[in-house]
Amino acid sequence: MGNIRVTVDAVVIENNEILLIKRGIEPFKGKWALPGGHVDYGETVEDAVIREAKEETGLDIVPQMLIGVYSDPERDPRGHAVGMAFLCKAKKGQAKAGDDAAETWWFPLDDLPELAFDHAKMVKDAKKLLN
Repeated sequence: MGNIRVTVDAVVIENNEILLIKRGIEPFKGKWALPGGHVDYGETVEDAVIREAKEETGLDIVPQMLIGVYSDPERDPRGHAVGMAFLCKAKKGQAKAGDDAAETWWFPLDDLPELAFDHAKMVKDAKKLLN
């Protein structure tokens, strides 16, 4: 029996557009996803989402609110991971791919590509909070 991992994802929405990364590694290599990743030992989930967004997009973000907790044991093909999605604001700056992101792009909220993991559900839940 393995350990459950804790992950975080940043839902960064500005001007009716959402920031996504194209994954540069498996799983879902080449697919679009929210910036995010694993929480390090000794790190808060808020600090983790700030760090992961910075590593993958180059942007400094400010988490505004928790969108939800996502705990389906099948949500990540690498094993059981409990994820938390945060609605975030970007500080000034230009997004650029880094770490395990091959590309970044701002997509219109009403015209999104297919998303990796369960990120489409996270975005749907975020849109409900904004309306």
